[in-house]
Amino acid sequence: MPMLEVENIHAYYGNIQALRGVSLTVEKGEIVTLIGANGAGKTTTLRAISRLVNIREGSIRYEGEDLSQFKPHELVYRGIAMVPEGRGIFAKLTVSENLDMGAYSRSNQKEIAEDLERVFNLFPRLKERRNQVAGTLSGGEQQMLATARALMARPRLLLLDEPSMGLAPVLVELVFDTIQRINQEGTTILLVEQNATMALQIAHRGYVLQTGEIVLTDTAANLQKNEMVQKAYLGIE
Repeated sequence: MPMLEVENIHAYYGNIQALRGVSLTVEKGEIVTLIGANGAGKTTTLRAISRLVNIREGSIRYEGEDLSQFKPHELVYRGIAMVPEGRGIFAKLTVSENLDMGAYSRSNQKEIAEDLERVFNLFPRLKERRNQVAGTLSGGEQQMLATARALMARPRLLLLDEPSMGLAPVLVELVFDTIQRINQEGTTILLVEQNATMALQIAHRGYVLQTGEIVLTDTAANLQKNEMVQKAYLGIE
């Protein structure tokens, strides 16, 4: 049984249909990436999984449970955390306070302290700036903080929405290296990413989304060799 199973979901913004029968699966331990142009429905798919967008048809199951019975915040208790596009940090709180907010659903202080040490090992820059107000961090540091805050919930499934957006190339490499490391430490990842080249380098499998529909799915290695993917998303003529 897949960890996550999205089956034939349809979603709308008003009368505008954003998703047209999207189906995908994520197996435990995988990095699965969802690539496509702006407006293809990538973020909407993550928001539907997170219960932030209602679906009119289809189903979303996580570890065998139908997610429609849960409110968005309840998904955190079930092991799903999302790093939203644009990061969504609490700009007026310190780095430490943001990380505390990530652990709001937990009560075991020993485990919380262990995970705090873990995220500081992943992101040493955050340890240096733990008392700094989050809104004064650089864009790359804010992305680190948004990811670290999600990890403080100790998710089994991490949803990442455009983690490299707006970052300098050297930081993009760091972000993707860190995503791989998070996965290797045991967290399953569904990654939405505009930078298809980098996403396919670290993913196990991928889906290509166009105008709200999945048009292609394969291993990441095969997608990198696919002529349509190369022309449309990898800049290879």
